[in-house]
Amino acid sequence: SLDELPQFFNVLQGRMSIVGPRPHAVAHNELYRKLIKGYMLRHKAKPGITGWAQVNGWRGETEVLEKMKARIEHDLYYLKHWSIWLDLWIIFKTAWIVLRKDNAY
Repeated sequence: SLDELPQFFNVLQGRMSIVGPRPHAVAHNELYRKLIKGYMLRHKAKPGITGWAQVNGWRGETEVLEKMKARIEHDLYYLKHWSIWLDLWIIFKTAWIVLRKDNAY
């Protein structure tokens, strides 16, 4: 969504990527690293403005553990199957979702 535009400064500075696992709060890292197998593997890539989990509907609040597990599964899938084509597909899907205003805010 439009509130993500300032994140492009982080991309230009090399701290973030356009596509990758979305960053989580440090408190989430400490909690979920103990509850979800492979949680910390998502830190092997730069965080992204958009990602596989987001374009598949796993964004926003994670009030139950199953939602965070699904998000992490998608992040790990992305890391395992990374390709330039997957990144381009994610960018395309992100633009499509934003233009349709489907779950974008």
